[in-house]
Amino acid sequence: MSKSHFIHTLFRPEVLALSAYHVANAKGFIKLDAMENPYTWPLPLKDQWLNCLKDCEVNRYPDPQAHTLSNTLKLRNQLPESVDILLGNGSDEIIQLLLMALPPDSHVLSTTPSFVMYKQISDSLGLHYHGVSLREDNFDLDLPAMLQAIEQHNPAVIFLAYPNNPTGNLFDEKAIERIISAAKGLVIIDEAYEPFANKASFMHKVMHNVLIMRTVSKLGLAGLRLGYIVGENEIIAQLHKIRLPYNINVLTQASVQFALENHSVFEEQTNAICVERTVMFNTLNALDGICAYESAANFILFKVPEDNASQIFESLKSQGVLIKNMSPQGGLLRDCLRVTVGAPEENQAFLNALKTALNH
Repeated sequence: MSKSHFIHTLFRPEVLALSAYHVANAKGFIKLDAMENPYTWPLPLKDQWLNCLKDCEVNRYPDPQAHTLSNTLKLRNQLPESVDILLGNGSDEIIQLLLMALPPDSHVLSTTPSFVMYKQISDSLGLHYHGVSLREDNFDLDLPAMLQAIEQHNPAVIFLAYPNNPTGNLFDEKAIERIISAAKGLVIIDEAYEPFANKASFMHKVMHNVLIMRTVSKLGLAGLRLGYIVGENEIIAQLHKIRLPYNINVLTQASVQFALENHSVFEEQTNAICVERTVMFNTLNALDGICAYESAANFILFKVPEDNASQIFESLKSQGVLIKNMSPQGGLLRDCLRVTVGAPEENQAFLNALKTALNH
């Protein structure tokens, strides 16, 4: 039996049909492709953090439900007793848990474009994924099309990124409420970029079929890989049944707890990023041939002259700046690039490189 035949008989067709999630090698580049906070911690804060880690018992398994950290997150989000929280190894694990819990023939619904892992994980599990295109004029929800898809497919889970990735916009709140009312399954509001969205949130609208998902990655803790989901107690209890034990390691629990106790530092960084976002947005739109879209996240999607996205992307890369080429995804993202808002000097280097790329 050949290796190829062995592989094809061993794995499910859904897995064989997938492509692995690609992460570009960013070594040596100004890294503006992954929506990370560009700022490190002040040295005195780092020293306090390292001192905190000395007490971690790495020879013991971590608290399987991370009670201390979970309670801190509940307090920070002012959650009532009727709701609970589940922590995951990033939002990705939570998405996987949600979809693993569904019956085999379930349907999953989201928008197109949106966070790629909704479809990636759905496909890997053999679920029926449906993406409803956003409106071309403003990337907002096409409410009639969404309601029709809900009626037609009766999805067990609907994912709505708020703000949306990769477009950066906040969907119309009333349209989301209509979707929630029409849905017979779960509606997951993914608020990964909430720190940059000027307090726009559905956190206090959690109900029987509405859950809120967040992450500390965009806050400046991407390397710790911690996401969480908030929902009514009965729903979260079911997800805990399939959560792997000890999924949040002791160093992550202690580090995120320490960071939340020093949240003012990260709020200052978030405010600085929002200021830079405005500067970048205005500068991009002042360039000939560029159309930047308003963003409530820490990145900006922008359109370049027709059929030039890959050429401009490669030119930026040759100048040492790495952003994200969205154009190969096609559809509404044709001719689009996405740039993370970095530190001022990184943003200026990107803008200088872009001007060079546009003039070639």
